[in-house]
Amino acid sequence: MKIIAELVTSPVGEGTSLSRFVKEAIKEIDSFPGIRVLHHPMGTVIEADTMDQILEITKRAHEALFKVGAKRVVTTLKIDDRRDKDRKMEDKLTAIQDN
Repeated sequence: MKIIAELVTSPVGEGTSLSRFVKEAIKEIDSFPGIRVLHHPMGTVIEADTMDQILEITKRAHEALFKVGAKRVVTTLKIDDRRDKDRKMEDKLTAIQDN
């Protein structure tokens, strides 16, 4: 079973342009083995096999912002943990499209 999560992490009080912080979080996420990732303009969707993977990549992305100078970081994690059938992130889109 796959766990699908949406992760948003951002520094607070660092001005208008946050791209240098976001780039560091993305590097951490993209380097994590065994997950599928979809970056979008407002966050990242992660598909993983275990809750531990989701929580570890969230921690790494959160800490990455501090490593590049953020003094305050807010991270939001939304988890969709469905255990009655196998699925992937694309299934959620297919379910709402007109056929």
